[in-house]
Amino acid sequence: MREPYPPAEPYESGMLDVGDGHRVYWEACGNPDGRPAAVVHGGPGSGCGEGARGLFDPERYRVVLFDQRGCGRSTPHASDPAAGLRHNTTWHLVADMERLREHLGVDRWLLYGGSWGSTLVLAYAQRHPERVSHIVVAGVTTTRRSETDWLYRGVARFFPGEWERFRAGAGVPRGAATPELLGAYARLMEHPDAAVRERAAADWCAWEDAVLSGETSGGSGGAGPASPYGGRPPAAKLALARICAHYFSHGAWLEEGALLRDAGRLAGIPGVLIHGRADLSSPLDTAWELARAWPDAELTVVGAEGHLGDATTRTRVLNALDRFAAR
Repeated sequence: MREPYPPAEPYESGMLDVGDGHRVYWEACGNPDGRPAAVVHGGPGSGCGEGARGLFDPERYRVVLFDQRGCGRSTPHASDPAAGLRHNTTWHLVADMERLREHLGVDRWLLYGGSWGSTLVLAYAQRHPERVSHIVVAGVTTTRRSETDWLYRGVARFFPGEWERFRAGAGVPRGAATPELLGAYARLMEHPDAAVRERAAADWCAWEDAVLSGETSGGSGGAGPASPYGGRPPAAKLALARICAHYFSHGAWLEEGALLRDAGRLAGIPGVLIHGRADLSSPLDTAWELARAWPDAELTVVGAEGHLGDATTRTRVLNALDRFAAR
């Protein structure tokens, strides 16, 4: 198994005005003359982390990381109830990525993302295929409503007690459909009472942590952090839960199945999909369907790993990025 590269410190950073009152934080690391690559973080609403820098050879890549609207160091921050979300949708984020590419003078760039980041990578690449050289994604999602229904209802068969607490936190009846459950959390995250918002964010993050518990030290299932969602700082946790509920209650503003239906637009873009067979958050069938629909993608299934990935997933990502850097 491979260790990551020593994370390169940013040689350049800034705040890009993307309109609608939003400013997006970005930073560039590695070799200014290297192959351009963009890291598209998950969540939605997680913010970019330093760990992703170590996946790229700093001698061969010019790596751009950015915080999507409303999270990380971007402003306004979604933890502030006065920060509206009306102009925070998938297509706003796609436009932000394209504006950032133009701002940095990049012609084509490699895209790397995981989880929600893979959805945003696919949405951007299908809208701007001429601007994408390669794609690497780990933990494939397309944020179909069927996928969010699994994550917020179907997987409850493995965590019935935790899901019951999640449902109760939303204040919806047991028979409520997933859109009603997600919509209730989205409304709670807009409540004028800070205590209500904080409680809803805690309940949301507790459910997310439960689904990942087989992969974390909190569930004695792995080496990952015990509470990857609930252990975040208060403002980050509020922003994450608010943005997630906002996106998923609106189906991420994507027509159901559109990213799979339109995968043919990626023809000519080499891609590597890496997915854990034990991924409870995003079962393998989505990655399998995408690989069948995208003619230039190769799928690697990691048998013993889940949504967070571990040493084997990291090695597969490093190998793919090194291979594309050499082309």
